[in-house]
Amino acid sequence: MEIREPVHVYGKSTLTIEEYLQWEKESMDRHEYYQGEVFNMLGHGDALAMSGTGNRHNKIYSNLFIELGIQLKGKPCQPYGPDLRIHIPENSLFTYPDISIICGDFIPADIDEDSFVQPIVIIEILSPATKSYDRGEKFKLYRDITSLKEYILIDTGSIGIESFRLNENGHWELEEYKTLEGELMIKAGGIGIPVADIYNGTGIKKES
Repeated sequence: MEIREPVHVYGKSTLTIEEYLQWEKESMDRHEYYQGEVFNMLGHGDALAMSGTGNRHNKIYSNLFIELGIQLKGKPCQPYGPDLRIHIPENSLFTYPDISIICGDFIPADIDEDSFVQPIVIIEILSPATKSYDRGEKFKLYRDITSLKEYILIDTGSIGIESFRLNENGHWELEEYKTLEGELMIKAGGIGIPVADIYNGTGIKKES
């Protein structure tokens, strides 16, 4: 079951952005911030381990990140992991995507030099706790990123990849991958990765 309850910080139910950033520096865990409220990162830590998808999540992340690094080597775009904090000034969200692809120089947020803006691709690796949020509310928030060209969701329970791509008319189109025979195309980075390579070592062999 997905639980999305705000965290009380400094005995307060809402924080300014400055208060959130200061508390986040002191915290051992990562948290999202949205419109004054602070949230635990769904699907991370104990919740992910308890779901039984932790090992698969880590394997998929490693497979994908290594391949992205190889294919983007020497190019102006590079992949970054979940320690990179992304800020969306248009809606106030601070969050840590599983994988972000950023092209050119890092552009820090105006309000925080340790948070960054303008990724062109965001990839989230799903767990039972994150599916609804990542597909729904979070995708709506991500669509406010003016540089974003592709948003990719990778299931950890079965072979299932949802690739949302912004077309030339400014509309988001969905391409799905449900078998190991396909190849995930990330057009914004000029990348093609076999689905079988993404799920290699997970023990997942077919769509559930």
